[in-house]
Formats: sequence, C-alpha cells, structure tokens
Amino acid sequence: MTASAFRRVAIPAMPATPLAVPAGGRIREISGATMGTTWSVKFVGSSASLQTLHRMIPLALARVIAQMSPWEGQSDISRFNRLPPNQWQELPRELGRVMESALRIARESGGAYDPTMGALVDLWGFGPSGPRRAPPPPDEIARCHQACGWRQLDLDTGARRLRRHNCGPIDLCGIAKGFAVDLVAETLFELGIHHALVEIGGELRGHGVKPDGSPWWVEIDRPAQAAAGVAAEPMLVALHDLAIATSGCERGFTRGAQHFSHTLDPRTGWPIANGMVTATVLHRSCMEADAYATALMVLGPDAGADFAARHQLAAIIRFSGNDDAIIAERTTPMLDQMLS
Repeated sequence: MTASAFRRVAIPAMPATPLAVPAGGRIREISGATMGTTWSVKFVGSSASLQTLHRMIPLALARVIAQMSPWEGQSDISRFNRLPPNQWQELPRELGRVMESALRIARESGGAYDPTMGALVDLWGFGPSGPRRAPPPPDEIARCHQACGWRQLDLDTGARRLRRHNCGPIDLCGIAKGFAVDLVAETLFELGIHHALVEIGGELRGHGVKPDGSPWWVEIDRPAQAAAGVAAEPMLVALHDLAIATSGCERGFTRGAQHFSHTLDPRTGWPIANGMVTATVLHRSCMEADAYATALMVLGPDAGADFAARHQLAAIIRFSGNDDAIIAERTTPMLDQMLS
C-alpha cells in the first residue's frame, strides 16, 4: 500500500535501523481463529518458517487463553476468581506481566481502566453468562459495583503472586488481546523472524519492513462525516516497531432509543455515555495500547485528550459533536509529531 495525497501519513521515529531483509525473502501469510475473533501474521521468510509458525503461534495463543480467559473454567484467572478473599495465588509469567501493566494503567488513569470489572461485565451481558436485551436492575448494578475496584488487588511482583481483599472477579478482556499480539510478535523474534505484521481482532504490531523496503502500512479509517475544520482524510500509519489498538462503543445493545455500550465506566458501573466514538492508541506495546485505548474511551474527549497528552501517548480520539451525526476528532501532540 502506498500513501496518496488524500491521506494523512503518520511515520514514527525508528528506534533502530531495521535488519536487512533476507535475500530472496517474500511475504508469506498465516491465519486462524482465537479469542472469539481471528488472527493473522504476514512475515518475510521461508516456507520452512511457515510450517514452524503453524505450530508455534497457536501454542502461544493457547497460553493466553489458558491463563486469562474468563470463558475457560480452569484458566488461571477463573481459578483466581473462585478463591476466597486474602488468599494468594501464584501467577504464570505471562499473566504476571499483564497484571503488572493493568494495575499501573489503572493507577495512572484514576481507575478509568480497571481489571476488576468482571462482575459488571457479566451483569451487563458482555461476559460468560451471555448477552442481554435490557439493562440490569439498578440495585444489581450497585451491588456488583461495590465488588469492583483495582485497589482491592495486591500484586507481589517479586514472588509473582496476586490476592484480593473482596470477591470482585478480574476481567482482562481490555488488555489480554493486546498482550496476545505482543506474545505472537515475541514468538516470531525467538524464531529469527524480524520483518512481520501481527494482527488479532483489529489490533496490530509491526516490525521491520517488507522485501521492497517499505513499512507495514495500516490505515485508520476516517468517519464519513467530520466536524467543520477537521480533516476528513483517513490516516495511514507506518508500523515501524509500533503497535496500534482501537477501542470503540459499537458493540452493546439498544433498548428503545438508547444504546448501551460494552465499554463500562468503572467509576459508575454503567456503560459510557460521554459522546466517545473511538479511541486509537499507538504504542511500542500492543498490550499497553489496548488498555490505554479503553481508558481514553472512559475518560471522554476532554479528560481523555488531557490524559493522553500528559502521558505522551500518540492517540486519535473521535467523538460526537453537538450534532450526534457529526464526528469530531482530536489528535495528541505525540501523534502530531509523526504526521508528515
């Protein structure tokens, strides 16, 4: 894909010169299903590498599911959620990494991202119990909300163990998919593959370049309508050792004239209703981009833009203007520096 005059182009500073593409290398592709969605990997390598990846990538993804899926009754997270309060559970290495990042971003965002939302996610019909067609009773929302709160968790990073002080279950769906992208990318590195684009459910991470020396281009679509004075062109991003994750509010259910987003505000226990449409974050880590995008959706246009600027996040925030049919957009200073 090449940039055109009708696209904005974002090119990040490269942390290092890419390794040379193997002589005669060509782009190969492998894909499959995972976590209720699909995954794909494009890479520069041999047919022998393709056969190896057919084995290794599903194994990496299976580790994420076995540790972090609330839909798997024997996953590490599900077993932790059944523990009584104040009892420690040792964590596998990958889950320890995710919990450390999850709690740090929860602290940074003032709880706009919160990994202890399992009870509310399930109550609103977005968890293992299945979908619902109407909002739950307010008293049930209040009861589940009392069980949430990232401060209830104690993470002992040295011993890699976790405990909680009440019965609120953990839900890592706002960060685990991004981590899975990172884990697949790390698996490629371990196999000596340094030129690749990894994608799971629309979240991506790219490294190196294509055989012709061009980067892995990813287009961020622009809504069809934009507020006056906001560029309507889509944005093309060069994923030079960079990941991208987007959180939106399109999933959910409608009751009468009201849409209830699957993105819940941990501070209220209710779906967000702040005008946010999408939040896209560029970051070296897809795991962190995933969680930060969720936090920006909850914070809303103003507080989200301020938060992203303070934490030097490259982000695009899209939200409804005064007229709900009009979509406005803000980009952060870190992203503006990438625009050519």
